Parts: sequence; structure tokens; C-alpha cells
Amino acid sequence: MAASPPTRRLIGLSTKMYFAPSRNREVTKAFVYHLSGIAAESLSNVDVFVIPDFVSLTETIELLKSSHVPIWAGAQDCHWEDSGAFTGEVSPAVLSEVGVKIVEVGHAERRRLFGETDATVAKKAAAVSRNGMVPLVCIGEQSEGDIGVAVDQCRIQVESVLAAVPSTAEVALAYEPVWAIGASEPAGEDHVLKVVDGIRQLDCVRSRQGTTRVVYGGSAGPGLYERLKSGLDGLFLGRFGHDPERFVKTIQEVAEA
Repeated sequence: MAASPPTRRLIGLSTKMYFAPSRNREVTKAFVYHLSGIAAESLSNVDVFVIPDFVSLTETIELLKSSHVPIWAGAQDCHWEDSGAFTGEVSPAVLSEVGVKIVEVGHAERRRLFGETDATVAKKAAAVSRNGMVPLVCIGEQSEGDIGVAVDQCRIQVESVLAAVPSTAEVALAYEPVWAIGASEPAGEDHVLKVVDGIRQLDCVRSRQGTTRVVYGGSAGPGLYERLKSGLDGLFLGRFGHDPERFVKTIQEVAEA
């Protein structure tokens, strides 16, 4: 039997490689401070995550513990093996041990700049899940255009990942049209909703027993979720969320929409 639609929303951000540790510390403290102005009860239906750079990760985990509501700490990537002679890589087992809850895999930048394939992303997602964390799998079509083509390109990516992850495990899919990443404006709401609906209708998604949340990235910011709430489970912010006040405002919008 397929799982029921998710009842909790999901919102978070990645700092990519924009912040030095000192800046990350400043922003994280400001985020926790501004978030404290929102009653915990009003955030009871949303999971919030923050994904810093690896150097700042353990400090961020400690800083987030001062929040009045639980905040998931995340990682921007990981290796597909738990240990071994993989110089320069980061073990998913280590991430789990230090307190990471969610791991981003398959971002368009990783695919474009470092040659990651669907098979690579699937192995990483499986490793994340195996170690008790939630894989946040980035998917999206290359160029703006036909809805059917967009869904088909996403289908290939989604099927590869879900074939590698247990059906009972939680998975988050971050739909980010490649052509919208870093753009001044997000993709049109009608386009996003139709593509996401197509993703939800895929057999590999419908047949899962575990929670499968679909969030939107691609230049997401304040005001957007109100227009997407009918089809999306949340937002994945990039640089638009690097301002703590704006990030908290967007969290509040997602929680209250």
C-alpha cells in the first residue's frame, strides 16, 4: 500500500561555498535569534534544516541546539561508502555520528562540474538512507520547455534513486529546474506545479511506503510558497535564504500557508 501524502512540510537552505566559518557563525546565531520570535506551536507542522559547508558543520550543529524548536543540520554531499581509502571525501557514517539529519545529493552543480551521474547520485542516496539520514535528492530538467519532457527527464533521475533506497525509507526530492537555479526569478508557478504533479504520479513514487516529500528550489524566496502550497511540501533555499530575517520570514510563510 502506498504511503499517505506527507503531513509535515520541509524548508531549509544551503550556504554552498559562500561563507567563511566566522560568517557562518554570525548568520547561524542570527537565524536562531530571529526564529525565537516565532511561537514553537506555529512551527509544529514543519521541519527546518540548515546545510552549511563541511568545515562549519560541527559548530553549526552545536549552535542549532540552542534553538527553541528542533532544527535539522545537513550536509552538502557525502561519499557512497562508509569508510575506506577515499582521500578528500566525507563518510555518511561520520555525518550521522556527529548529528547530521539530512544530506543533499545530486545538485545540478555536482552533476555539471564534477560529472556526477544518476548512478552516482543513487549510490549516495542509498548511503545516506543506510546511515539513518534523509537523502535530499536534487532533480530537474536542463532547459525550459514542454512539461512532458521535463517530467520525463525527472523520471529517469527519480527512478534511479528510488530503486536504490528502501521503499520504507524517507526521501525528499528537491525539484530544481536547472535553467532556474541562480536566476533572478523562479520558474512559473504553473510549470512547477504541473511538473511536480507529474513526478508524484510516477509509479516509483506512488508505490512507496516511506514518506516522500517534494520541495521546490530554483531561486525560491519569500512569497513563493503561498503560490505553490497546493502541490509542494516546502522549499529548498539557496542564496535567497542567506539573510536570516528573510529565511525566518519564509519559514513562517511555509508553516502558516
